[in-house]
Amino acid sequence: MDNQPRKTATLDTPSGLSPEAVRDIPPALTALLADTFALYIKTKNFHWHMSGPHFRDYHLLLDEQATQIYDITDAIAERARKIGGTTLRSIGHIAKLQRLRDNDATFVTPRDMLAELREDNRQLAASMRQLHGLCDEQGDVATASLLEVWIDEAERRTWFLYEATRHAE
Repeated sequence: MDNQPRKTATLDTPSGLSPEAVRDIPPALTALLADTFALYIKTKNFHWHMSGPHFRDYHLLLDEQATQIYDITDAIAERARKIGGTTLRSIGHIAKLQRLRDNDATFVTPRDMLAELREDNRQLAASMRQLHGLCDEQGDVATASLLEVWIDEAERRTWFLYEATRHAE
């Protein structure tokens, strides 16, 4: 491998957005993407390590939720690129940007798993709302429109997890 500095091309993606929007929105989308991957991994972690009398129901619920979370990752990254920004490049990059906390505990009770995921989904929705506000300020209606669907999905996951923890053992 040679020691020559790598040449990088500037991004001049013609989005029609202001330079401020191109400067501010892609990094916010990338932070959202880091949180989305963190939540996906945590949801799968809890799905894999679920136990107890409600195993099947919770196992299936978390698998369904993990799939829904994963399904938005490409759209988030592509939106950042589409408007002229960059996005995540590695697991280390995710770790630097994520705002949701990992859970590496050896054992977590089913009730605590569901409660933690409920709060993480609530926090993810709050981050999405904050980004929606930025998009509104910058006139990025396309990103705002995507966020509205994702906020609704996060709220639905929060609701399901809330209902599941009301009587969880």
